[in-house]
This record gives sequence, structure tokens and C-alpha cells, in this order.
Amino acid sequence: MAQVRLICGVDEAGRGPLAGPVCAAAVVFQPGRRAPAGIADSKVLSSRERERLSILIKDRALAWAIAWASVEEIDSLNILQASLLAMRRAVELLPVSPHEVLFDGPRCPVLAVPVRAIVDGDARVRVIAAASILAKTARDAEMCRLHGQFPQYGFDAHKGYPTPQHLSALRRYGVCEVYRRSFAPVREILDRGSLGRGASSASSLRNPSRSAAGRNSGRRAAVRRSRRA
Repeated sequence: MAQVRLICGVDEAGRGPLAGPVCAAAVVFQPGRRAPAGIADSKVLSSRERERLSILIKDRALAWAIAWASVEEIDSLNILQASLLAMRRAVELLPVSPHEVLFDGPRCPVLAVPVRAIVDGDARVRVIAAASILAKTARDAEMCRLHGQFPQYGFDAHKGYPTPQHLSALRRYGVCEVYRRSFAPVREILDRGSLGRGASSASSLRNPSRSAAGRNSGRRAAVRRSRRA
């Protein structure tokens, strides 16, 4: 009898924002079990559809995991390397060992199992699209949580992306701890000395990867995982 191969899809969310951690998700579907209908690249789905599908994906997947790279890691490594780090963490947090891991984009992190990079994978491969939905919904939830601590920036609306409204709030209130200081718009404000008018610091933001559902904590607890089929 041929061995059943477990294929894992991985994607990230949050490379472009000026604030907040980057999130990655890994998904392994149950071989022979139909994946939920309607799965597509998270960017083409409405927020309501993403939330609905994320529940179905978690329920029907053989395994799933969500992992993060913090603002500090983004600033020290750069956003590409931090994204690869979050994706590697997500795979390593899975309760099963896949036979192959498919990553969205042109690059893969180094893993102990075979890996493959697929450009536009979130639009071409269903299991990668499923991972994109989990990563996007988890990161949006984290930015809404941060909005509760820093409401003046409007994180619940723009999720940290450099919209005109966000840039206006950033210039008005200054830079708080959740911002990526290596990103040009933030760095420019810091260079102009626009410090001290932002929100007060919060210890949970010194490592946002430990503050959201599915966060890494020494790669142990507090990470959402799947239920096995």
C-alpha cells in the first residue's frame, strides 16, 4: 500500500505594515478528506468570509499552527528574514511531521523536511490559501487587540498598513513600542525627534509574538494548534 503523504501549506501575513508583528500559519489537510469549499487567497476574500473559513479550516484540518516574529525581530533581522522565521516556527509547531512543505513566495526557510517555494502559491494551491486565511485572521485579531491599547492610531481599521489616515496619526501622536523602527516612515519620524507624544509603553508589546492567540512562547504553549481529524 502506498504511503499517505502529508503536504503542508504555509503563508504569512503582515510584511507591509508599519506596526505589529508578522504572522505565519501552517496547515495540513487530512488526506482523502475534502477541504472546505470557498478557500482562496485571503486577499480576495472579505473579512467575514475569512473568519468563516478560518473556523472550518481549523475544524477539518489534520493539523494547523500559527506563529509570529516580533517587532524587535523584524527590526533586527529585516522583514524578509523575520517572515521566514515565523514560517519556520509555524511548521515546527505542528503536531504532525509533513512529508513536504509548500511555501508561498520565492523563498523558503531551511527545514528538516523537503520544502518548495511557489510564487503566487496562495492563489494556486489550496492548502497554501488555507494558511493565508489563518495567518490573516490571526494577525487582524492581534491588530484589533493592539487598537484597544493604542486607539489613537486606528489599528482596527488599517491593521498597521501605511494608509493616509495612519500616517497622519503617526505624525500626530509619535512612535510607540509597537512600531517597526526600521521602516522608513517610522524612522523618518524618529529622526525628526518626534518621540514622547505616543502612547505609553506596554510590556506585552516588547514581544508582540507572546501577546496574541497562537503566539510563540519558547515554541511551547500558547500556540493554537489543530485538532486531529
